This record gives sequence, structure tokens and C-alpha cells, in this order.
Amino acid sequence: MRISTQQYFSMNVANMSNQQAQLSQIYQEISSGQSLTTPADNPLGAAQAVQLSSTASALSQYATNQNAALTSLQAEDSTLSNVITTLQSANTLGLRAGDGSLNDADRTAIAAQLTALRDQLVTSANATDSSGNALFAGFQNSTQAFTTDAAGNVTYTGDTGTRTVQVTGSNAVSTGDNGLSVFMSVGATNAQPIASGDPANTGSGVIGAVSVKDPTNAGNADSYQIQFSGSGSSLTYTVTDTTTGVAGTAQPYTAGSDITIAGQTVEITGTPAANDKFTVQPANQAGTNVFANLNAMIAALQQPVSGNPAASANLQNALNTGLSQLGNTLNNVTAVQASVGGREQEVKALQTVTETNSLQTQSDLADLTQTDMVSTISKYSMEQAALQASQQAFVQIQNMSLFQYINS
Repeated sequence: MRISTQQYFSMNVANMSNQQAQLSQIYQEISSGQSLTTPADNPLGAAQAVQLSSTASALSQYATNQNAALTSLQAEDSTLSNVITTLQSANTLGLRAGDGSLNDADRTAIAAQLTALRDQLVTSANATDSSGNALFAGFQNSTQAFTTDAAGNVTYTGDTGTRTVQVTGSNAVSTGDNGLSVFMSVGATNAQPIASGDPANTGSGVIGAVSVKDPTNAGNADSYQIQFSGSGSSLTYTVTDTTTGVAGTAQPYTAGSDITIAGQTVEITGTPAANDKFTVQPANQAGTNVFANLNAMIAALQQPVSGNPAASANLQNALNTGLSQLGNTLNNVTAVQASVGGREQEVKALQTVTETNSLQTQSDLADLTQTDMVSTISKYSMEQAALQASQQAFVQIQNMSLFQYINS
């Protein structure tokens, strides 16, 4: 086959142009550090890179959400620790107030201390996280969860919502608990029934704590009233189920003896007067507002009782009731804190998984889009040497002309 001089020149120029273009492309990869700049460079790799970029963005957002969730949970955890400490202090004061050696002035001083603890509890209930969001106001982030009027009555101003944050594609974590569930509720389990005496009682009867003998007894869910009749040796009591309206048979009263109520027992000491009343209720029906319960204890301690057996008995009944309610609240807050701690551990575990996935995704994306400097520079050197060889060969071959041979 005969190759004309024009064909020869055209072929070599085209070949060297292609080599220069390839060399320029490799140089661009080295200088930019990116091996994939347009889909045309690697269509399949470009599609994979888009998917990996989307995954990396999602993981980055989840990491941000996890940090925010953990910050809120840690703030709640710390606040609940303060709440527990406050409740324990109130419980200690309540036990001390029942000391029969105290006088009215001593009890008034304890009432003042309980008032300070109640205010401290309100402060904790209105705590905020690092972003200024109320911890216990539900969805009302910018609303103070609780307000206090001039009489010391505390009202919840938040809602029943529970804020959640999406921390993975399939997991959402609650980042807070509303104030109703923390400060105005009792747990579904481990909540003790509440026994209380009517403030209008005129006898010296004092009701103790309720003992649950048969937790499976369905009657434990009802409320009961114990009413006394007669006097002296003929003093009797009648237990009425106020939920169903069914009254029992009058029973003779013996101070300190167990009174059976469904699957529960309770004892009353002292000498109740005729028409004196006592109640036994499930915890969730007997007043679950911790602030109201503290206020009731404070009000009882502020009443003078010295030299008045009936007033002394009413005070002791109020203290016993308040201490039982405080115990239920303390158990509830402890359970909430345990739940918060569990969510903290969950978020921390997810952070580790997300970090690992993010690193792997970034590594895979880098493998697709970033330049491997060692191999690319080596390739650049080879292409450069090939181009130089082509140029040198072209210079040598273009001199191989018959005319030049004749002339020489």
C-alpha cells in the first residue's frame, strides 16, 4: 500500500495531538486532585459518586441531629438529678416534721424550708437546654413550662407533646419529656396507693401507709372510704368502695389492727371520732401534682397543733399522705431519668455507627473521584515519554525523502 506524504503527516499529527490531549487530561487530574470531574470521564463511577454523595450528606445530617439530641438529653439528665436531690431533701424534712418533740415554731420553720425547696423544684422544672429550649414544656420550646401565682399554686403551661429527632434513617429518639409526665404523674408500676385522713376529722385517728398484699386483685384499682361510727368500745368502721358505691359491713375497730381493703391492708392508730373519714386511693387518683402535694404539706405545717390531739392527728395524716405522694413522685422521676439515660446510650451507640459509615462512605467516594497521585504521576511520565518518542520519530522519518537522498 502506498502512503502519500500528506497522509503520513496527517496521521502523525493526529497521533501526537491525541497524545497531547491525553497528557493534558492526566495533568488536569494531578493539578485538581480529582479524577472524576464530568460524567463523561466515567459514567458508571459518576452515578455511584452521586449516590455516595447523597449518602454522605444524609449521614452528616444524622450526625448533627445526634449531637443535638445528646445535648438535650444530657441537659435533662442533669436537671432530673437536681430534681431527685430536691425531692429527697423534701422527704427528709417531711420525716423530721413528724417528730413529736417539735413545737409550732419548729414546724413553721420546716414549712419555710419546704417552700424554698418547692421554688427550687419549679426552677428545675423550667430549665432549658443549651439552645434555650424549655426541657419540660412539650412542643412549646419558648414557653416557660410552669408558672407560680401569689399563693404559691403552680400551673403547667406547656403541652403533652414529646419532641423527637430523626437520628438515623429508621430511628427517631425522644429528646425530652413533658412536665405533666415528670412532675404531675406517677409511674404505671411501683406506685403505692395513697391513704389520707379527712381534714375535718375530730378524733385522734392516724392512718398509716397502705400495704399491697395481692397485686392481682382487681379491686385495688378502686377508691375506698373508711368511715367510723359509735364511740368507745362500740366504735366501728365501714369500708365503702366509692368507685362502685358498694358498702361493706360495719366492723369493730381495734387500734393498730389491719383493715383489709380488696388486696390491700392499712392500719389506723389512735381513737377516731364518730363520722371521721379516711380514704384509700390508687396513686394515680390521689393527687399526682408534686407542687400541690408540697403545698398541702406546707399548709398543714403552718397550722398550730400544740395541745390539740385532733389537730396533731390531722397534721400527721397530712404528712403521711404527703410523704407517700413524694415517694411516688420520686420513683416516677427516677424512672424517667433511667429512660433518659437509656436514650443517651442509644444515641451514643448510633454516633459510633454513623461515624464508621461516614468514614467508609467518604473513603469510597474518594476512591471514585480523587486522584491516585502515585499511579497518575507514573502514567503521566509514561505518556510524556511516549509523546517525546513520537515527536523524535516523526522528526527522523520526515527526513526520509527520495529527493533528500538524491541531493545527498
